[in-house]
Amino acid sequence: MFELDAASNNSVDDIRNLINQVRIAPTIGTKKAYIIDEVHMLSKSAFNAFLKTLEEPPKHAVFILATTEKHKILPTILSRCQIFNFNRITSEDIAQHLSIIAKKENITAESDALHIIGQKADGGLRDALSIFDQLVSFSGGQLTYENVIKNLNILDYDYYFQTTDLIKQKNLSSLLLLLNQIIEKGFEDLIFMNGLASHFRNLLVSKDESTLQLLDVGENIKEKYKTQSKENSLSFLINGLEILSNYDVQFKTSKNKRLLTEITLMQLCSEEVSESKKKSLVE
Repeated sequence: MFELDAASNNSVDDIRNLINQVRIAPTIGTKKAYIIDEVHMLSKSAFNAFLKTLEEPPKHAVFILATTEKHKILPTILSRCQIFNFNRITSEDIAQHLSIIAKKENITAESDALHIIGQKADGGLRDALSIFDQLVSFSGGQLTYENVIKNLNILDYDYYFQTTDLIKQKNLSSLLLLLNQIIEKGFEDLIFMNGLASHFRNLLVSKDESTLQLLDVGENIKEKYKTQSKENSLSFLINGLEILSNYDVQFKTSKNKRLLTEITLMQLCSEEVSESKKKSLVE
């Protein structure tokens, strides 16, 4: 089995060297597998040089082309391949796998902490293992939710739960102070507000037991969502999502982004949304 990293070996000469290797029959076994990783990084000339070999490969050769951007591969190449699409690994599956490793290595790890690592890895188990290894080194074998979000620079879910409560209470002064506290921690306005939009979406999903499985969070956080979702009406959440969606559009062109953020929070606290508008949004 041979592997070629197309990201750093993407020239015609690199492909010609590979073709020369392909011609040599295996000394052990009957097959030789050639894995070309990040194949979409090959130049157009390299693809064309590879096409003839792909059309009429030696009987002993098997080519495995790996990519995350299939649309960048030439149609003439794709038409000669058998395509297998792999889904991203879910955060829950990654957390379970890391939990097994933690037990084998005698590492104390909270389930919510492992779930955060799974989210940060974005479906990549190799990335999750790398993050897990680094965090274990930093924390001395004690992985807690608090030290994971601190080391990964992730805003605590509690800030979103607290923000929602303050919006519901129309407590604008405390809300602006909380925003200032979050910004002083180094988090940008857009990151916080997009996170708040995701939080409102999660609250909406939590209103029905059948859709709880759509929440990509740990069990303890999921219980908090279930509790807070009961305290907020459907019209409140939908109206909030509409306001936050408009904020996301306006943010790129705004010259005073902090002011836009504060005005948006004021709008979320405002009671001036008509009941008819709320009803039309729900319907």
